[in-house]
Amino acid sequence: MDFNPNATLNGNISSAGGPGGGRGGGIIVGGAGGVVMLVLALLFGVNPFSGGQGQPAALDSSQCSTGADVQTNRDCRWKAYVTSIEDFWSGRLNGYTSAPTVTFTGQVDTGCGTASSQVGPFYCPADKTVYIDTAFTDQLLQQLGAEGGDAAEAYVLAHEYGHHVSDLTGQLAKAQASGNQTGPTSASVRSELQADCYAGVWFHNVAAGNDPILSGVTQDDINRVSDAAQAVGDDRIQKATQGYVQPESWTHGSAAMRHKWLETGFTTGDPGACDTFSTNDLGQ
Repeated sequence: MDFNPNATLNGNISSAGGPGGGRGGGIIVGGAGGVVMLVLALLFGVNPFSGGQGQPAALDSSQCSTGADVQTNRDCRWKAYVTSIEDFWSGRLNGYTSAPTVTFTGQVDTGCGTASSQVGPFYCPADKTVYIDTAFTDQLLQQLGAEGGDAAEAYVLAHEYGHHVSDLTGQLAKAQASGNQTGPTSASVRSELQADCYAGVWFHNVAAGNDPILSGVTQDDINRVSDAAQAVGDDRIQKATQGYVQPESWTHGSAAMRHKWLETGFTTGDPGACDTFSTNDLGQ
């Protein structure tokens, strides 16, 4: 995947600063009437790996103005991803409003509470913001056995913006209203699969050559995106960390389910194909 050197990078991405700035505690997502919402912030489910220590400060994207800047400052690729994803959805979804991305190291204060790097990238519906520790995300992908690379990183962000799209369309509220349920057909899993599908829709646009920021998608890129989606399947993580699979505790879906819905979005390029809340065929 290539970065267009002439592309303008204007994505809304900023840094929350270094570690230690949070109030402590975990991510607390509160719903109306005191009902605890689903913890949609966890792209990777419960992360069994340690990390987030001794990392560089959160990236500074203020000097990232064009795609050419990625060649001299690799951190600029994150601003390119955000610009591409937001430009796409602003042109496809009526009433789309921008969601900023905030990079951090160690931990960060959010509208959903204080989060540490270990939860992985997440979307907070309370402040409609995507949060990501970019260094720890790369480390986590490797620890989960994913190939990684630019396309895989872009998928991670596109998934979180998929939650933002679900939030804007009201689909996220359906998941929130269902309470803290788990299992292969739970609202939490349906929400995560929808975000995967929306990520696939965006990637379809890039692969088709319709994106002014990113281009030159190869089969290797496609394979890496699929690989990343499957690596964060609940069954894969459970098998690796506890030696057995518990479908009744799933919150994000199996590797096969995540691949299915990413592929649905990528194949169709149609957000309308991503209604995971009204189908009985989620895949297993």
